[in-house]
Amino acid sequence: MAVLTAAPDDPHQLQAALLRAMDAAGPAVLVGADPEDPRLTRGASAAPPDDTALPDDTALREDTALVLATSGSTGVPKLVALGASALTAAARATSERIGEGAWVLALPPTRIAGIQMLVRAGLAGQAVIVPEAPGAAGFLAATAALPSGVRAYTSLVPAQLAALVGEAPAALARYEAVLVGGQRTPPDLVAAATAHGIRLVRTYGSTETAGGCVYDGAPLDGVRARIDEAGQVLLAGPMLASGYIGDPDRTRAAFPVVGDERWYRTGDLGELSPEGILRVTGRGDNVIVSGGVNVSLDRVEELVRGVPSLADAVVVAVDDARWGQASVIVTATGSPADLDAARRTVGDVLGREARPRALREVESIPLLSSGKPDRQALREAAARPGRQ
Repeated sequence: MAVLTAAPDDPHQLQAALLRAMDAAGPAVLVGADPEDPRLTRGASAAPPDDTALPDDTALREDTALVLATSGSTGVPKLVALGASALTAAARATSERIGEGAWVLALPPTRIAGIQMLVRAGLAGQAVIVPEAPGAAGFLAATAALPSGVRAYTSLVPAQLAALVGEAPAALARYEAVLVGGQRTPPDLVAAATAHGIRLVRTYGSTETAGGCVYDGAPLDGVRARIDEAGQVLLAGPMLASGYIGDPDRTRAAFPVVGDERWYRTGDLGELSPEGILRVTGRGDNVIVSGGVNVSLDRVEELVRGVPSLADAVVVAVDDARWGQASVIVTATGSPADLDAARRTVGDVLGREARPRALREVESIPLLSSGKPDRQALREAAARPGRQ
């Protein structure tokens, strides 16, 4: 039975703990979860006082090195178990695609994107620079602290990229590659970064795939992508998680075996080109039924963000007496004119059932620690009275 130990707060100590776990020289590391979570403590009475034994109902592999809580943006956080082999495979595949070097840890090491920066650097024997201050100032200082003559890499979410392109584009251009993921990167932001000589790599993946495993639409070596009959993206390869701690039913549903191969159901909808390039079109579960018509809120949000001054907009679902369900725009920058323009744009492309019902203004878009919009908080904001 595997044993867990809580992650240290210092990123460099966390990196050391992860590398020991991956080398079977230390316990698996628990990140972002309460050690008293009943999913962890069930059946753990024989564990040492400061450690937590994994329950017997998880079907974990022997090489478990990391148990990581998801962000919980759509419900109770899941506890994802990742083996040493999965973490290693993901890190090696990234190195083969973009090279090796030092990493600036611009994302929290409580999420898989941050953890993988620690793993990649550790396996390559390269430095990890941790910004001492938030925002552009901290990033600039960390960039200046990079070893001379060493290739440099970092990973960002789109909101960070947008801020740094505006405030410190020359610093970003110093990097061999800037990985950006976690959510869709607006095309105009990609164009602006490229114009500054910034080498962007758009990544796609999740905690269940040990981080990004599809770069600029092309699966990394050893990774396979397919689209099922419902249009959902499935991924396979050596980087897949073992499953969810204490939730064997969810594990079986999320990681089906097709033929002799184990796959991960991403929950995303997508398309594969004849050349094998993956394009993600939205979340399969981010669909409402409005007036009897299925409406993808991802597609509505994409169209809304094309309206001037609504680039920050997030579209969420609300109950509606007339339509059953409807969408609401939440923004820190909107106006009545923007709502009218968004309704026209969405209606022209998707039909009147898809038009946003209202616009709600917030002081700023709330974010999870992963950098993604906090959609639960935004749904609560959308439920408050606002512009119809």
